[in-house]
Amino acid sequence: MIDARQEVLDGDRFAFGGNWRAFVELVDERRIKAAVDSLAGPLGTTDLTGRTFLDAGCGSGLFSLAAHRMGARVRSFDYDPESVAATVVLRDRFAPDADWKISTGSILDEEGVAGLGRFDIVYSWGVLHHTGELWRAMDNAARLVAPDGLLFISIYNDQGMESRMWRRVKRQYNRSGALARRLLVLGSAAYLYRGKPLRTALRMVRGGDATLMRPPRARGMSARHDLVDWVGGYPFEVAKPEQVFAFMRERGFELRHLKTCAGGIGCNEYVFERVSGAPARG
Repeated sequence: MIDARQEVLDGDRFAFGGNWRAFVELVDERRIKAAVDSLAGPLGTTDLTGRTFLDAGCGSGLFSLAAHRMGARVRSFDYDPESVAATVVLRDRFAPDADWKISTGSILDEEGVAGLGRFDIVYSWGVLHHTGELWRAMDNAARLVAPDGLLFISIYNDQGMESRMWRRVKRQYNRSGALARRLLVLGSAAYLYRGKPLRTALRMVRGGDATLMRPPRARGMSARHDLVDWVGGYPFEVAKPEQVFAFMRERGFELRHLKTCAGGIGCNEYVFERVSGAPARG
């Protein structure tokens, strides 16, 4: 099985972990609070004491840390070793004595997934559409949810031709050299922020909100790192909300929360509950 580093070298995968390893240097209490708030609203609680939380594709580890702050027992894994390293950095810096296990693994690894057990909350925000096998990844994530448990995911919205255009941009980014990548990021910023002053696009490229004077973005993220993740994020798949609803309903889940990107190119956010007694696959 090809590993993440080899896929990056082959131009078949964005270096997600390298981007998040840089991002963790910006994490502070403001960003942690924003991440906690982004979990608490959709989950309907600020208290996860006694509950198990799986961060499948943990990226920077920020939301694992947020779940820990809310009282959960946390397990994190990611396919990219650099993401695992970033998560370890956050744990060691902010929660060295936490009940929080971190490992390398893939949501597409059937045997590995089966060995994890089931969790009260499975969180995989902006991850499953980057595996190259979205629907198999979603099915495997659903299998990890305990009865009456929650699956908290986000999936890129299907925008038809525009989504296909961005897929080509992302593919080109990962097969280009450093200069071409910078130009693609700058051009994408100009396109995404068209109609706004040029300084807005330049700010996204140069640093976004990564200053003490500006509040963090929603979910505690960084505008610049999000921009690079968007332009380079490959593999890349999309889905319409009705496809996601139908897929999860067949597996015994009911929708508890939905936040759409209002028809845009971002992610639709879902929280599903595995309903006790409902027919489920896996």
